[in-house]
Amino acid sequence: MTRSARAFWLRSPGVGEIREIALPEPADGDVVVRTVCSGVSRGTESLVFRGGVPASQHTAMRAPFQDGDFPGPVKYGYLNVGVVEEGPERLVGRTVFSLYPHQTRYVVPASAVTPVPDSVPAARAVLAGTVETAVNAVWDAAPLLGDRIAVVGAGMIGCSVAALLARFPSVRVQLIDADPSRAAVAEALGVGFALPGDALGGCDLVVHASASEAGLARSLELLGPEGTVLELSWYGDRRVSVPLGEAFHSGRLTLRASQVGAVSAARRGSRTYGDRLALALELLADPAFDALITGECAFEELPSVMPRIAGGELPGMCHRVRYDAAADVVA
Repeated sequence: MTRSARAFWLRSPGVGEIREIALPEPADGDVVVRTVCSGVSRGTESLVFRGGVPASQHTAMRAPFQDGDFPGPVKYGYLNVGVVEEGPERLVGRTVFSLYPHQTRYVVPASAVTPVPDSVPAARAVLAGTVETAVNAVWDAAPLLGDRIAVVGAGMIGCSVAALLARFPSVRVQLIDADPSRAAVAEALGVGFALPGDALGGCDLVVHASASEAGLARSLELLGPEGTVLELSWYGDRRVSVPLGEAFHSGRLTLRASQVGAVSAARRGSRTYGDRLALALELLADPAFDALITGECAFEELPSVMPRIAGGELPGMCHRVRYDAAADVVA
């Protein structure tokens, strides 16, 4: 029997297509997963779709199960939830999360999937990779009791970080975005909201996730003496100016990068990638995270939907892709 599946590919920058592909025969220890839903990681996948990954970062930006190379043709993505159809008995029938691209069915080692807790619906579990990034950022940020914190940029990552930071006792957390409609999302997450001009200053910590030059400048302005900006934005091939004059030196401010590709140094000795992802899935038991899913389409619609997401015509946060239950196995 020959197994087949359908996968979304970026044929060339700005042009996506669905291809039928042959699946490998599963080896001992592999699982066959039927995708239930996947998520579009709006910032990174938009940048990939536009062909904005700089040549110097082609290796660093490879997704775990990416096929092809930047700028294309390439099969890219990493927010996939499915049901195990074949594999070890302990996993068959389980809903699992995997860092796999947009594809109807796939074969991976069993170690590459993480069971989704019964308390987390599959439709919400597509956010696991996003919340995992937020977990790593909070480990990097290392907030202290009573800190005054701002999160600049109310996208998927910024909202997830703000939601986790708001769980710390006696901290002041404010989510900041130029789009006033994001106030409703902040309210759903239990976080205060402000427009950039109304944000509270004197912060001990600012997490920047707007991927904009203006957002980074405002983040530095919001710091108090000895404060830190934790930079989560990735600008791809864009150059940005950073205002390192004014109070940057006199205030002894710090600008640090955080990136999910490595477990935070604060936990690297005691937590694995698997531990971090499992924690993210546990946190998704909170239904408040549903506010981060703002759009949905069928898998077959991706070639027409991705240009609208990448071009800003279809705004929002996580865009969920649903898959029908039709089999992709032919004799």
